[in-house]
Amino acid sequence: MEPVVAKFRSFAEAEEATREYYSKLSPAERLEILFQLRTLVRKEGDAPSGRLAGVYRVTQLKRG
Repeated sequence: MEPVVAKFRSFAEAEEATREYYSKLSPAERLEILFQLRTLVRKEGDAPSGRLAGVYRVTQLKRG
């Protein structure tokens, strides 16, 4: 992917341009973007196994 710079007058206009861009891509191009994003996340992830760490907390609720 090559970076593209564009100026918009509003957030709505930018959102519409984004939707239009992705609607013009082929399914294969969309999958390629997905795979690139997955690769970036795995490289930058902080879990050694590549999975999200399970987090839980037990709290006592006050009654009354």
